[in-house]
Amino acid sequence: MNQQEAFKQAFSYLKSGDAKMCLTVCNVTLQKFPKDINLLCLLARANIALRLFEDARKTLDKAINIAPDFAIARDTFGDLLLIQGKPDRALKEYQNALQLDPKRPHITEKIERAKAMQSELRKSQQVGQKDQSTLPKRHMSFEDEMTQALEHQETGRNKEAEDIYRDILKRDPNHVEAARLLARIAMDHERYGEAEIFLIHALENAPDYARAWIDLVNAQQKQDKYDEATNSALELLKITPDSPESHMMYAGVIGSAGRHEEAIIAYEKAISLEPEKPGAFSSMAHHLKTIGRQDEAIAAYRQSIAIKSDHTESYWSMANLKTFQFDNEEIDAMQALLLQEDLSDESRVHIYNALGHEYESRKNYPKAFDYFSSCNQLRRKAESYDPVETETQHEKIISIFNKEFFEQTAANVGEVSPIFVVGLPRSGSTLIEQILASHSQVEGTHELSDLPRTMQSARRRGSIHKSFPESIEHFALDQWVEISQDYLKSTQKYRTDRPFFIDKTPNNFIFAGVLKLALPNAKIINARRHPLDSCFGSYKQLFASGQPFTYDLFELGEYYLEYQQLMEYWHEVIPNFILDVHYEKVVSNLEVEVKRILDFCDLSFEENCLHFHETERAVKTASSEQVRQPIYSSSVNLWRNYESNLGDLIEILKPLLIKLPKSDQPSVLQKTD
Repeated sequence: MNQQEAFKQAFSYLKSGDAKMCLTVCNVTLQKFPKDINLLCLLARANIALRLFEDARKTLDKAINIAPDFAIARDTFGDLLLIQGKPDRALKEYQNALQLDPKRPHITEKIERAKAMQSELRKSQQVGQKDQSTLPKRHMSFEDEMTQALEHQETGRNKEAEDIYRDILKRDPNHVEAARLLARIAMDHERYGEAEIFLIHALENAPDYARAWIDLVNAQQKQDKYDEATNSALELLKITPDSPESHMMYAGVIGSAGRHEEAIIAYEKAISLEPEKPGAFSSMAHHLKTIGRQDEAIAAYRQSIAIKSDHTESYWSMANLKTFQFDNEEIDAMQALLLQEDLSDESRVHIYNALGHEYESRKNYPKAFDYFSSCNQLRRKAESYDPVETETQHEKIISIFNKEFFEQTAANVGEVSPIFVVGLPRSGSTLIEQILASHSQVEGTHELSDLPRTMQSARRRGSIHKSFPESIEHFALDQWVEISQDYLKSTQKYRTDRPFFIDKTPNNFIFAGVLKLALPNAKIINARRHPLDSCFGSYKQLFASGQPFTYDLFELGEYYLEYQQLMEYWHEVIPNFILDVHYEKVVSNLEVEVKRILDFCDLSFEENCLHFHETERAVKTASSEQVRQPIYSSSVNLWRNYESNLGDLIEILKPLLIKLPKSDQPSVLQKTD
């Protein structure tokens, strides 16, 4: 067994709660490899778990002597000191670990715990002799349990940690840190409402606890509670007015709420407090890009790289502008980063994708494809996607939403008409959105998550323990009205008093049947594009999150067939409820298609819709810069430049491709006829 295999085995023992076996494996392996720093630190953790503090101390002294700048050793030493009731020294070790590795998991939480323990010990020293004899003892007993719980969290045993925190809160309902860390576990399991309750309770007892305010802001943001999150961020600023991170958090909240100009000002404040902060420049650049200030955005991205040369997100973000080209020095810098052995997978993904777009812009398509492929092979490993689940879900949708299902009574027509733009990513949906948002009666928003969340809320209220579509199989009028009212109320924060608004979330196509019954006056526009352009456009796009099917051409082709089959089914069972709009037709005959779209939406024709690129509004998607230009045809049939690399995709999509005009078919299919 080599060192790596031994470490994995020992760590699995510790994670499962068997610290003795972990200790045994570490000791045996260290006889062969006495200077293995990872095994030494793991041995120290096993000793801590077994309460063998002196052994842990000796092991960590050896580890730090071998590698004084190893963050894990400093972090583990801090844990040992904290559990021994030495918060001052523990804090120094945690701060060393943070400086050595700013991304070290849980390190900021440990720093806050050490500071909290410092504060408690100071308070205990100031009370009377009677309190001195009881309070420290009680506090330390909780410290032992808290440290044990954190050990559970670090090794993935959240259930054990949660049990400890809940037990502490039973004995001391006002234990601030137990409540906060219990909230963190709830956050990890996406129970954001529950987390919010714990954090509000914690802050009632410790209103100046900045870390708890930070967690509360995050919990509220996850629920799209922008007003509440903004108020919480302002409370954080009152406590920490000189903290650049607090100003960045406030900027992030108001930026998510669409207040981009104010967010930029807040980021500028953070930068004034700490000029060498690459994350502030990069985040500010995102908002500058969103409101169309491209030159300023590029300058901010470049500044973040000037501060931190491996800030790869900024390289990717610039490439993602689609209208940008790197200079040769920047290309050399990116390629040099790829040679670094310790460059993270996430950073490699950023660079691969950025170089793919760059070489495509230079018309070096073979090299571009190689970089796109390298990006996606690495990214796919980090994604969880099961094509069978998609197929099964679509089959169930078709089974449940039959013609008889639509014979039931639908909700009443509302005063506001949402326009849903659906389809696959990179199929022209942003262009359609921009055309519609140029109309005086239409409110442009962005990709909203409100519809799926509304569906989940209806399921929970009905105590239905099934996922979509089984969750709505027995819904009746009351539930459709509930979904309608909740959705319109939830989306109110994105719109004014215009009678139409846009929800441009591509994956909402699976909910067309729900919309027919819950929002019968809704309009659904299906953004279509040549199957190969649609699929390869998605393949080239590195999404910040979601769309896990886009990183493998075979899975992409299968998903496209599933999407196409479901859309054809919707046209059959709810005819005239969905309008297909082909990107190529919009490009070749803009006015005809614009009038067709407006007519479907019951909107009068307005000249502004033809001059959509002149409309000033925030656009968050990857096409933000492209829709600020007049219509162009360079993206039509872009797949032909990569045809030699798309053999598997062409084969999967063959049933659809052979139905296209010969001029739109791949050459390999034309030859077979």
